[in-house]
Amino acid sequence: MKILVINSGSSSIKYQLFEMATTAVLCSGLVERIGLETGSITHKVFDDNGNAEKHSLKLTIPDHKVGLSEVVKLLTDDKIGVIADPTEVSAVGHRVVHGGEYFNETTLITPEVEAKIEEVIPLAPLHNPANLQGIKVCTEIFSDAKQVAVFDTAFHQTMPERAYRYAIPEHLYQEFGIRSYGMHGTSHKYVSRETIKYLGLEGKESRIITIHLGNGCSMSAVKDGKCIDTSMGFSPLDGLIMGTRSGDIDPAVIFFLEEKLNMTPPEIYDLLNKKSGMLGVTGDSDMRDIESRFIEGDEAAKRGLDMYTYRIRKYIGAYMAALNGLDAIVFTAGVGENDAGARRLTMQGLENLGIKLDLERNNVRPADITEIQSDDSKIKILITPTNEELEIAQQAMSVI
Repeated sequence: MKILVINSGSSSIKYQLFEMATTAVLCSGLVERIGLETGSITHKVFDDNGNAEKHSLKLTIPDHKVGLSEVVKLLTDDKIGVIADPTEVSAVGHRVVHGGEYFNETTLITPEVEAKIEEVIPLAPLHNPANLQGIKVCTEIFSDAKQVAVFDTAFHQTMPERAYRYAIPEHLYQEFGIRSYGMHGTSHKYVSRETIKYLGLEGKESRIITIHLGNGCSMSAVKDGKCIDTSMGFSPLDGLIMGTRSGDIDPAVIFFLEEKLNMTPPEIYDLLNKKSGMLGVTGDSDMRDIESRFIEGDEAAKRGLDMYTYRIRKYIGAYMAALNGLDAIVFTAGVGENDAGARRLTMQGLENLGIKLDLERNNVRPADITEIQSDDSKIKILITPTNEELEIAQQAMSVI
C-alpha cells in the first residue's frame, strides 16, 4: 500500500510517498513559491538503501493544482518515477493544523469534515485555508484515493478542562471556542509513544514530558500516553520562546503597544509572531548562529539563550507537578535533536529534582532513541527523533 503525505502551506507543498509494507520513503519533495513569477520544485527519489537522488525544477506555479499536477508528473516519470499511475496511491494523508473541538482523532475526509475545517479557519487563519486547499486539489487529482485528515490539535484533546480553559467569561468559550488547543500534536504523539515503547511502559503507568524544539517550540505533559497539558494555547504563539514568536507574554503589553505606540492589531500580531522570540532578543532566529555568538561571548546571545532555556525549565517544573512525578524528559525536532548546547543549558540547575545530564552522552546527533542522562539521574533524559510524516502515513493507514 502506498500513502502520500501532504503538508500544504499558503505558497508551498511538502510531500512524501511511503510504501507502507516497509514504511520506506519512495520519494519526497517541496513545491515552493506558488503564485509567484518563478516557482520551484525540489524532488528526491530514494533507493533501497535510503540514498537520495535529487532533482530540481524552476517553473511557473500559479496555484496548488498546478503544483500537485507537476508532482504527479515526477511521481510517474518514465525515468525517475516511483509509480506508474496516480491510482497506485491508496490514500493521501493531510496535515491539518486546527480541528477545533470537533476532531480528537484522525478522520476520513468527507464534505462534512471539509465544512468543519473551514468553520474553524478563524482559529488558524494562516494555516487551515492552505490545508483545505490541499485537500480539495488532492481529492480531484487523486480521485481514487481516500483523503485523510490528521490534526495537529487532536492529540491535545485529552486535556482536562482545568488545563484547557481560560479564566474569561463563559460565553466566550461557549460561543467562540476560546480555549487552549495546543499544536505540534502529531510530533508529541509520535515521540511520546515511541519513548513509552522504548522504556517498556506500554500498558503501564507512565509520565513523560516531551519537548519539541524547532523554529516553533512546544512542550507537552503526557500521562499514560495521553496529553494532560501543553504549552501552546489558543494559537501557536503561546508558551515557550521560539525563533520569531514571543511565547508567554502579559496581555497588557498588547494594549500598551496599541495605546502608547499607536500600533494596529495586525502590526502587533506581526510583531509577536514574526519579529519577537530569539530574533527579537538577539537579532537572529537560527540557533546555530546564536550559539556561535554565545561561544564568542556575545551578550545578546547569552541573554537570549538564558531566557530560552529558563522558560523550558519553568515548564518542566510545572509539568512535573501536573504529572505528580516523572519518568522521562524527551527532546525532539530540529533543535531538540541536534543542538547539544541547547540541551545542556536547558538541563542546568535541575539536579535537585533528580534530573542530571551526562555531558559526554549529550554530545550526539542520534538517528535513533538515545539516553543522555547520567548514571545517577533519577529521571531519564532522551533524544527521540520525530517523524511527523510517518506518523501521518500510519494514522492514515489505520483509518482506511
